[in-house]
Amino acid sequence: MARDVLSIGQVRIHSGSATREEAMKEAADILEAAGAVTSRYFDAMQQREETVSTYMGNELAIPHGTNETKGEILDSALSVVRYDGGVDWGGEPVTFVVGIAGKGDEHLEILSQIAILFSDEDDVARLKAADTPEDLYRIVAATGV
Repeated sequence: MARDVLSIGQVRIHSGSATREEAMKEAADILEAAGAVTSRYFDAMQQREETVSTYMGNELAIPHGTNETKGEILDSALSVVRYDGGVDWGGEPVTFVVGIAGKGDEHLEILSQIAILFSDEDDVARLKAADTPEDLYRIVAATGV
């Protein structure tokens, strides 16, 4: 990716758990604080989730808005949050919630890079073992996002 869509301030680790709605809200709030989306992006994430789950397998969910809500996206960015207590994502166990805002078609490239990272069980184990947000950031950033 030509420019960074992830900064250290957009990566968090929580020792506890969260509901799916809380996790989506945090993802949207991080993206909004980064200047990537409007305050209505959380609603867009919820709309997407109502039609199709953003659970991807390997303990990963990637909440994002619908095509109809592209106007809420101001810039491309990611949020990465690890919930060590887990998130019940519509009956699926999730540890990592990666919020995505992609301007234009950039979301497809971002999604593919995240999918590749989380398709490797060794990489997922490294992500789970990261002790600090800085360590987690370094592993994700090394993929080129």
